[in-house]
Amino acid sequence: MPVGVHEVEVFEGARARLEAIAYRLLGSANDAEDAVQDTFLRWQSADRELIETPEAWLTKVLTNLCLNRLTSARARRETYVGQWLPEPVFAGDRMLGPSDTVEQRESVSIAMLTLMERLSAKERVVYVLREAFGYSHGEIAEVLDLTEPNCQQIYRRAKQHLAADRRRVEVDAAAARRIVEEFLAAALSGRTDSLVKLLADDAVSIGDGGGVLFSLPRPVTGVLRVARFLSGLFKPSDAKWALIGGRPVLYSSVVNGVPALVLVVDDRIAGIVTLDVTTDGIAAVHAQVNPGKLERAARVWDTSEHGEPLLETW
Repeated sequence: MPVGVHEVEVFEGARARLEAIAYRLLGSANDAEDAVQDTFLRWQSADRELIETPEAWLTKVLTNLCLNRLTSARARRETYVGQWLPEPVFAGDRMLGPSDTVEQRESVSIAMLTLMERLSAKERVVYVLREAFGYSHGEIAEVLDLTEPNCQQIYRRAKQHLAADRRRVEVDAAAARRIVEEFLAAALSGRTDSLVKLLADDAVSIGDGGGVLFSLPRPVTGVLRVARFLSGLFKPSDAKWALIGGRPVLYSSVVNGVPALVLVVDDRIAGIVTLDVTTDGIAAVHAQVNPGKLERAARVWDTSEHGEPLLETW
């Protein structure tokens, strides 16, 4: 059925929300974009005269597409080389979706997106639609063809799986730069005690190279191990620079709501390191260096202002 101007406008009006839902469900900007495009194809071929509420219809179609993708993604991740991390997204990107409440901002952090990998597909959908987008249990039940009590039960179970005993420290660009500067100074000092002071006791460091670039097969855990690992990681080395294509220039930014260190080589993003800052210190250091997971971030970086670098020479 041909799509008129009005139908295109209806879909484009919903695109940002659909992208934000899909990103939270899939943890991948590329996969989210594909799911939204597939939703448009369904919209294009549907008998739209029979659709009373386009927003609800589009949400249901997108959600079912994401459920299918989550199932196949889990199978792919069983053979994923190294550790898997979500795709980082810069502050201001519409894919991050609503950020009016603490819950909405928390739901899109790298740490939370990683934690949500523990949920079943339906638990993740219910949690995201309820926590980040404020859908009622009745509305979610209609999307998933469940009863409302069943939906409520799934939501409670998801909340239990994701329960945390501490909250993240919220930051703006200025605060993020101060935190990243302090972290970088400690990492470059060669003194593990400087890093220990910044890290939480149960800190973890995770790197995702996707088999393209080397990363450790398992997380580094514990404050001393993480401090020693980071000291070694940030020690200048021509061999390290060769792996990422050259000596990086370091910038500060905000990514998925947390302070981030951006590594740029020849005007190309070579890596993004996010710092999950909590009231107990930096609880997690997530390093994304898989080129396939930096594509959207690179597009945003190329068209935005990013201030003066923190460090140009090591």
